[in-house]
Amino acid sequence: MSSTALSSRNSSGISGLCGRFAHYADFLQSPFLLLVRLYWGWQFAQTGWGKLHNIGRVKDLFVSLNIPAPAVMAPAISMLEFVGGILLIVGLGSRLISLLLAGNMFVAYVTADREALGSVFSDPGKFYIADPFTFLFASLIILVFGAGLFSLDALIARRNKTAV
Repeated sequence: MSSTALSSRNSSGISGLCGRFAHYADFLQSPFLLLVRLYWGWQFAQTGWGKLHNIGRVKDLFVSLNIPAPAVMAPAISMLEFVGGILLIVGLGSRLISLLLAGNMFVAYVTADREALGSVFSDPGKFYIADPFTFLFASLIILVFGAGLFSLDALIARRNKTAV
């Protein structure tokens, strides 16, 4: 057998193996997205709930961070995190709520963890260990990939498809 035929055969074998692996790995996407939504939705909801019950302290923190209209923003952000967390858990409006939560976490970096944000390339470890990082990362995962099959978003999409 010529070396050209052998290398062609090996690449199709490797390609086929990669294709099969990708096919089976796709089955993990929705369970993974469900786990991300459940865990980080719960974390957001808990954080928002805590802020709602300590709104005065949150407002004072926002004043110290020079966030505009702290009397309005403190309850608004607290509600966003609480309600947004619940919406993530059930998978309703997931991409929109993830966009809002990601924006919230970016603002948290800019206002409360500016040094960590500024060192994203020079000292990435500082960026990764900052409090907003995992919340931001989870929000971006759901924003990019959606809520997955185990969500109200998917249920609504299936019902709309059958209604047409």
